[in-house]
Amino acid sequence: MTTTTTTTGQRSVGSARTRIEGLEKVTGTARYASELPFTELAHGWLVLSTVARGRIREIGDEAVAAMPGVLAVLHHRNAPRVSIDYIGQLGAPDPILGVFQDDRVPHAGWPVALVVAETSEQAREAAEALTVEYDTEPHDSVFRADHPAAYTPEAQTQAKGDLEAELAASAVVLDASYTTPEQHHSAMEPHACTARWEDGRLEVVDSNQGSMWVADELAKLFSLDLSAVRVRSEHVGGAFGSKGVRAHHVAAVMAATQLQRPVRVSMTRRQVFAATGYRSPTAQRMRLGAAPDGRLRAFGHEATSMTSNVKEFIESSAGYGRAMYAADAHHTVHRVVPVDVPTPTFMRAPGEAPGSFAVECALDELAEKLGMDPIALRVRNEPEVGPVSGLPFSSRNLLACFDEGARRFGWAGRDPRPRTRREGRWLIGTGVSASTFPSGVAPSTASVTAEQDGTFTVRITASDVGTGARTALSSIAADELDVTPDRVHVRIADSDFGPAWVSGGSMGTRSWGWAVMAAARELRETLPLAPGEIPEGGITVRTDTAGLVAELAQKERHSFGAQFAEVAVDVTTGEVRVRRLLGVFAAGRIINPLTARSQLTGGMTWGISMALHEEAVRDETSGGHVGADFAGYHFAANADIPAIEADWVEDPDPTDPVGIKGIGEIGIVGTAAAIANAVYHATGVRHRDLPLRPDRILDGESRRAADPAPDQEGPHA
Repeated sequence: MTTTTTTTGQRSVGSARTRIEGLEKVTGTARYASELPFTELAHGWLVLSTVARGRIREIGDEAVAAMPGVLAVLHHRNAPRVSIDYIGQLGAPDPILGVFQDDRVPHAGWPVALVVAETSEQAREAAEALTVEYDTEPHDSVFRADHPAAYTPEAQTQAKGDLEAELAASAVVLDASYTTPEQHHSAMEPHACTARWEDGRLEVVDSNQGSMWVADELAKLFSLDLSAVRVRSEHVGGAFGSKGVRAHHVAAVMAATQLQRPVRVSMTRRQVFAATGYRSPTAQRMRLGAAPDGRLRAFGHEATSMTSNVKEFIESSAGYGRAMYAADAHHTVHRVVPVDVPTPTFMRAPGEAPGSFAVECALDELAEKLGMDPIALRVRNEPEVGPVSGLPFSSRNLLACFDEGARRFGWAGRDPRPRTRREGRWLIGTGVSASTFPSGVAPSTASVTAEQDGTFTVRITASDVGTGARTALSSIAADELDVTPDRVHVRIADSDFGPAWVSGGSMGTRSWGWAVMAAARELRETLPLAPGEIPEGGITVRTDTAGLVAELAQKERHSFGAQFAEVAVDVTTGEVRVRRLLGVFAAGRIINPLTARSQLTGGMTWGISMALHEEAVRDETSGGHVGADFAGYHFAANADIPAIEADWVEDPDPTDPVGIKGIGEIGIVGTAAAIANAVYHATGVRHRDLPLRPDRILDGESRRAADPAPDQEGPHA
């Protein structure tokens, strides 16, 4: 019997490939969630609360209902009932999903009504005309580390050794505090979904990070069998943690149920800022104690973040150091401050992004106190096993990243003295940081079908949020089937394909790839049929990796990296420019070098934004944002970005059956710290608060002029 495959002699994994859907996207033929046509499509427009706390006294829906084209006005007095008493894939839902269930308003931006009309323009006009009267209550929307309501959630402290004793016995001690502001995902495509009922089944076309995740939550919310819900999300214009189940999903399903026709709800940019989550601000205290040779005796990290009064969310910044540096005493703790704001959520490198800023800047400061090179200090405290867990590392090639990065960056020629290099009006400085992000994996299902025409179809509920997931999975399947990638067709983002991990936690390609590998391998080994012998409909193998994942040995599994930055600072204007940025990573098996490098440089670009620009500001009076749009919320533009270099070192793990690690998030980790450390090297002034705004640079220069000694404190404004 002949087989379906022939030996190609080439491997697709590891080869640079352009994205399968790239041409569609650059030519505009790829349709996103708000662009797909539906017969009799109606349009919904959300109305969000303008007060920060209180209750709805009256809604003037009668006048609005009579406006041209208006089909319905949903609010707490007439909306269908939903249940939020459940545990979903990522835990208990945010109560904001219980839209229009009562008159309570717990924070600004809470959905209070949905206006549905024949056109989007009619819906918007009517929504803006809707009058809502409130009975307001006193509110508190201000985050601060010493807030009297701050508390430590259960199981958020990890401790080894006696921190206070080791600090007391240390030759050099650093005790410093760092802050990061509220930040927003700012995906290019705003949130949108369309809901309709088709043959007794709820269908949702959406922009999300996991179609099965959304389907499961909607089924629970509306008390439906999961088989009665189908969610599709073909193209996603960015997500970064924000595109899970949101209030607009629930509102769209409510309206489609009441009107029995398709209803689309698209959010404005301001609504996205208000009601889809964000990265919490943080206040972090670092306490490090070291012996004269730089060996850490004490590592203490206390991270405080903001959460809402309706759902606890922890920005786990103190988790960063638990896998990074050895110390005799290692204490990390998370605290949260509940206030009257929307619930924060996961945002690219949640925890690690702000946590690395505090830890890696603190290590730079400690190196300065010790008179050590910053890289040498990190090498001195390289752990042999997990510093807290004691588990072995699956692989840890951080030192190779430093070696290669230092060589390419020219670190050996660096004068360590601050404020010694000048080019005209610019002070020049260089800085370094380490980075890490967990390499997790979750059970997923996938199917591979051998078709009659000699091609293969992969089906998996993966989500391509811009990472090139289709292309990576086609390469993985092609190699397992020993065919060229053009014979593999990948279908994704349809909940009918079965359970699969979401696009999040840098676990997507690793989790989905394992499922595809297993299905393709089984198909090739057990069904060696020639194309002419394959029956109509093909032959399909379906796999579930739950058992394989459960068998994985317990280890510390992470990607690692080293970030190098060169900055120019004009201390007369406060301007900071990043002139060079190099990241070298140990990230396991690289599936597609082209898209991998794009992911890493994209993360590093976000790190520049984090260091210099991003900062959401809340008005204490209203509890809402100031400048909740792309004019008021600043991030890096093309002119801010130098020629970023990203590369990787070999990082094999013979004991790992997949070998893939995540790269979607590690690029941002450590970048802001490397830039902040470079600014110190340039100016001699230490800045511990992000972003590095011009006014902060100027304030630091004023302090330095008053006291020319190197500034190790910095303002907390």
